[in-house]
This record gives sequence, structure tokens and C-alpha cells, in this order.
Amino acid sequence: MGKDYKAQLAIIGGGTGGFAAAWAALRCGLKVIVTEEYDRLGGQFTSQAVPPDEHPWIEDKGATRSYRQFRQYVRQYYHAWYPLKDENWQRLNPGLGCVSALCHEPLVSSAIIEAILRPYVSSGQLQIFLHSIPIEAHTVDDKIKEVILKNSQGETFIVKAEYFIDATECGDLLPLAKADYSIGSEAKAETGEPHAKEEADPQNQQAISWCFVIDYDPYSDHTLPKPEQYDFWHSYVPDLQPSWGSPLLSWQATHPITLEPVVRSFNPLHPQPERGPMDLWTFRRISCAQQFNYPPGTSDIVLVNWPQIDYMLGNIIDVTPQEKAKHLEGARQLSLSMFSWMQEQGWPGLRLRPDITGTKDGLAAAPYIRESRRIKGLFTVLEQHVGLEARQAITGLSKQEVRAAKFRDSVGIGAYRLDLHPTTKGDNYVDVSSLPFQIPLGALIPQKFTNLLAGGKNLSVTHITNGCYRLHPIEWNVGEVAALCVAFCLDNRKVPSQVWHEDETLLSFQNALIEEGIELEWQGQIYSL
Repeated sequence: MGKDYKAQLAIIGGGTGGFAAAWAALRCGLKVIVTEEYDRLGGQFTSQAVPPDEHPWIEDKGATRSYRQFRQYVRQYYHAWYPLKDENWQRLNPGLGCVSALCHEPLVSSAIIEAILRPYVSSGQLQIFLHSIPIEAHTVDDKIKEVILKNSQGETFIVKAEYFIDATECGDLLPLAKADYSIGSEAKAETGEPHAKEEADPQNQQAISWCFVIDYDPYSDHTLPKPEQYDFWHSYVPDLQPSWGSPLLSWQATHPITLEPVVRSFNPLHPQPERGPMDLWTFRRISCAQQFNYPPGTSDIVLVNWPQIDYMLGNIIDVTPQEKAKHLEGARQLSLSMFSWMQEQGWPGLRLRPDITGTKDGLAAAPYIRESRRIKGLFTVLEQHVGLEARQAITGLSKQEVRAAKFRDSVGIGAYRLDLHPTTKGDNYVDVSSLPFQIPLGALIPQKFTNLLAGGKNLSVTHITNGCYRLHPIEWNVGEVAALCVAFCLDNRKVPSQVWHEDETLLSFQNALIEEGIELEWQGQIYSL
């Protein structure tokens, strides 16, 4: 066995929630260890290269103060180093992509994360272990005592801490610690959710996607050799209910809300003047060349995270290592095949941009995973708490009057539709309206352990409510609050379950969160999404 490392807080997984947790804990003066499977911290922002999908109020409310500060750092980076045409950069959207007010290059986020953490690494307050995965956890009674990890060289090492946060993309610490968790779809009889399945199925999980970055050079042929699985994907038609209606490699896909077939536009030379989800070139564009003083002919840069690269043939959670490797490679092959298919459609000038992803091939460093293992928490968020139609059925209120359930233990807020992508067991989209919601502390605390907290999309939600609790600002809020809860517990000699149960202690913690810039309630005009 390798070397022992000790800290007050160990964060297993350095994605969006893991980074937010680390930053918060470090601001509180804790000694912190962060481990991460891939070569960089940041998760959705960086290794997965997913632009930060957000809600219409994000510029002014509906996120933590540190999250908004991070967003402003992104804009300041562009202001300082990019040749912007417009000096009014405070509300800059570098890509003018329609999914976010801040579509930007993933390596910009990486640079900012590294800059934020550099002083803490220099002082020794923070240790970061990249290319490291947890392989074993040792527990005594209701506590995790240590986690054993393996790095990419096959070497093992031990991390010991007073508290652990699982901020991995798949909730990887939960089975190692034998924590109770859910995965896949719950039965309607269990949750009562209007959109739940009649029968539970742990293997009914949302598709993963392996994103990639492209631009367009009209003067050269950048056609690549066909990927190994191209022939399979070229003829593959998703077997979904309701029907997908076309081969996966096409401009057609199911509309997420109506489930009707729709054909999207794609034209690198003449993008649609009105940006929107039906125009794939501008959908998740991360650099709009017209906003910069670049030489004539400089291309836009586009992040591909489209329905056509949703991998539905199998899962990577709670399967054998061989099965996991097979499906990860299948997702990569699907994305490369989609790129080749686009070149075939008369766009040989399309090219992958490995310099933008920081990888060898232009694919993201890591897959985008929508659905994690989910802890069995002290409280579980259901569709009845956040879904528009479900809330109307319960309250009898109009669409204009109805609000999401109010939680006594709110530790943050978020907003996103109940957006579930097609699943590996044949379900097409479930995409229904939700109400701006709160994040309950009880959903971060597992029923069994006193020194473990959820730090991302592995909080206690369901297959359905995962659809609105999985986005960047919410995952960030969960991770940040988990770390602040650890700091509060260490200062007050409490455990998280006591903070949740004891009204006065909970109120004291919530006041501390407000001082840290955590919004606990939605203020002003809000409406369903």
C-alpha cells in the first residue's frame, strides 16, 4: 500500500461540485485533499466541455455568490487576453450560444480554476491528486475512516480525513462505503411521481454523451478516416418509445418537449440570424468570431453536445469494468462517427479542435454523464415538489400563482426544466415544465453515515428530479454547501444530521450560508420553465 495523506476534508471527485466544495472549504481555512479521475478539475466546465446551461435570471439571482464570481472571472479573462471588439464586456457571451449567457472555451475555465487554487496549493493547504480513482473505502460504524485510491500508474495511496464529500460524476464512493443509494428509474408506487415508470429499473439510465469541438475551414479538405464503428452508427436507428423517427446520424431528431420529429439547420457559412436550439451551429457555439478582432475568415468555434451523440446502448454505472469500457468506447465512436457523417454531408472543411479541448483528438477529456448514483438521503426531492403540473394538482393554484415546495432546510436555489434525455432502456425524452426550486440540506446527507456528504448530482433526488438538479449552478451550490456544512460542523462540534434535525442549529447554519452569499429563497418575479 502507498503513502498516507491526511486532511480535515477529502473531496473525492474534482468536477463542478468538487471544485466548488474545495474553494469553499479553503476559504474557511480547512486543510483539503481533492482527487480527480481525469487530468483537470472542473467537470462539466472543463473536462466535459459542456457550456454552462442556465436559467434566465442567472446574471442577477439564482446562484451562489462564488458561482457568479467565477462567471465574472471568465469574462475578465476574455477582457484581459482576447481581442474583443466591444469594450462592454461585463455581460459578454463569448460564443453567443443560445443555451447560456456564458458559452465559452473549456480551457478558459481550466485556467481560472488553476489560478483560484494556486495560492492554496503553494501554501500546502490543498493537495490535488489527478488521474486517481477510489477503489476501496474503510468504514467503522457510521464513519468513513479512509479511502484507497489508484492513480494512472497503478500506484495506490490512502486518504484519511475527518469528513468526506463524494463529488465524483457517478457517485463512485457510495458503493465502496456500502452507502445506500438509488440508480436508474424508481417505480411510481414508490415515489408517486406522475412521470415515474410503473416498475423500477436500476439499469434504466439516461444516455451519456462524449462532446467534441469543431470549427470550419472552407478552403481545405479536413476529411478524416472513418471511425472503426462508422458503418454501425451510420445505419443505427434508436429503438425508443415514442419513436425517434430517423437514423441517429442525421439532422433530424425528436423534439424534447413535443416528441415530434424535427429537422435542425446546420450551416457554418450562413448560420441562422435568429439563434435557437433548431440551429445546431449556434446552439452551443463557444466562440463567435464576429465579436473579436480576428483576421478575416476566422471561424466560429462550436461545442457539439447535440441529440445525435446521446449514447443509448448501455450503461457505465453498476456494470462490469469490461461493460463500462465497451460503452465508453461506444460513446466515443458515436461522436467521431457523427463528425465523419457531417463531413460527408458536404462539409469536408469541418475540423476537430484538440487545442480547444486540451486533448489529442478534439473530443472532450471526459464523457458528459447526466445521471449519477443518488444517495438515500434524510430527504428526497420528488416531482411533486418541483414539477409545474404536479404542483398545480396538489395546490389547485394557477400557473401564475403556483410555486415549488418550500423547504425548511433550504441551502440554495436553482432552476431548470425536468429534462431527461433518452435512456438505455428505450425511453424517449421526458422534458416537462418545472418551477424555480430550493435545494434541501436533507438531500445532501445520507441516512447511514455521519461524515459523508453528497457533493454534486448524487444528492437525494429521483430519476425524474435529477433532470432539473444536474446543471452547473446547482451542482456547484450542492458542492459548496456540503463543504460549508463540514466547516460549520467542525466549528460547532456537530454532525450534519444534527444540523438538519435541530431547528436552532439549522437556522444558525442558514444564516452562515447567507453571509457566504448563498441564496436560500427565490425573490421577485419568477415563473415556470
